[in-house]
Amino acid sequence: MTINGILAKKIGMTRLFLENGKVTSVTILEAGPCIVTQVKTRVKDGYQAVQLGFEEHKRINKPEGGHLKKAEAHLRHLREVSVDELGDIQVGQKVDVTIFQPGEQVDVIGASKGRGFAGVVKRHNFSGGPKTHGQSDRHRAPGSIGSGTFPGRVVKGMRMAGHMGNQRVTALNLQIARVDPERNLLLIEGGIPGAPDGLVIVRRAVKGKGKA
Repeated sequence: MTINGILAKKIGMTRLFLENGKVTSVTILEAGPCIVTQVKTRVKDGYQAVQLGFEEHKRINKPEGGHLKKAEAHLRHLREVSVDELGDIQVGQKVDVTIFQPGEQVDVIGASKGRGFAGVVKRHNFSGGPKTHGQSDRHRAPGSIGSGTFPGRVVKGMRMAGHMGNQRVTALNLQIARVDPERNLLLIEGGIPGAPDGLVIVRRAVKGKGKA
């Protein structure tokens, strides 16, 4: 089985003492077990992948129930991950953390923390306006957003205040520090996107060099 990823839930961060005596910060993920809910083939779908389901869920609607009927499971999250070879992968098959090894490099995809509506100083790191010479209300203002005569409008892509965070973020080439199959845990060095209990996808590094 050559499935290149797994769904996981972010638990939090801690520190880990390595064999060489050094201490490193790690993120703990509850990874799987996941269930294969659909198999995509080049002949039928134009590409090959598998859809994984994660986390049991009691209440699902009728369309979801029909889709998950073959897998015989009620699952909260469904995501697709790539595969090198489909081989004998079947719907209903379980995928756990044993597909990864300590020292392997992975990419972690998740949603960044939502910050709500934010101004330009927080959202884009603007320095703000002058804080003296009579400027009493320009400390955190964006400044000019375009001239009046030409172009006479605000151009697309102008950095302004607005919704911040809650966007798809990919952390590349993170190293797996430890794999715990008994508790379905992955310990990954460094931080990853998102808040605790957030859903993430852990996949083999696309640009990585394999084991460090």
